[in-house]
Amino acid sequence: MKPLFILPGWGLGRGPLQAVAAALGGAFIDLPGYDETPLETDFDQAVAAIAERLPPGTTLAGWSLGAQLALAVAARAPARVGKLLLIAGTASFVQRDGWPDAMPPATLGEFTQAIAADAPAMLPRFVGGFNRGDAQAKAVTAEILRLASPLPPADVLTSGLGWLRDVDLRADAPRITAPTLLLHGAADPLMPLPAARALAALIPGARLSAFDACAHAPFLSRPDDFLDQARGFVRA
Repeated sequence: MKPLFILPGWGLGRGPLQAVAAALGGAFIDLPGYDETPLETDFDQAVAAIAERLPPGTTLAGWSLGAQLALAVAARAPARVGKLLLIAGTASFVQRDGWPDAMPPATLGEFTQAIAADAPAMLPRFVGGFNRGDAQAKAVTAEILRLASPLPPADVLTSGLGWLRDVDLRADAPRITAPTLLLHGAADPLMPLPAARALAALIPGARLSAFDACAHAPFLSRPDDFLDQARGFVRA
């Protein structure tokens, strides 16, 4: 079996995904500026740096912002990615022409200002917000906050939010050649299910599996179902 690397989401680090990595035999590549990974503010250069670390044919997984990075790596360095697993992924985090199922840019702008003012105070609101609609919202929110890695410095957080504001991967998605599985919460308020459907339609041969009554963290809300799907894909 080829190696598996996992890219975490914005602000939370490895912690919430540790059980997934253990169950699937995966290792982490931290986002730029997290833990010992140097900060890289340019998205394209960050993608290239991640690609350079991957052995040929790697299975690459990513959650949320990590899914966007994984998508870009698979599109731009196809020899490095043998399989692609996108967890709560989207091509564009904010609304754009032809991409309505996303966050309004003004809302992200307000959140960015609030993070700059007091990131620790905003983190519980952020996590609680992306679990709205989940059948286990309170429990999943509490578990994510318990497991979350320490917050990185403010400039790291704002750099990631800048990527979420600016990055549009719709042109990259059709270039992906790796078998791709999208695992998504049907009630995800942050990356709506219609966006996942639209992304799956852009990636040749991609398969989308959505979990009912589940929001942005299906690996914690529906861990058995999630691992059943992920394990089958990774080990096939």
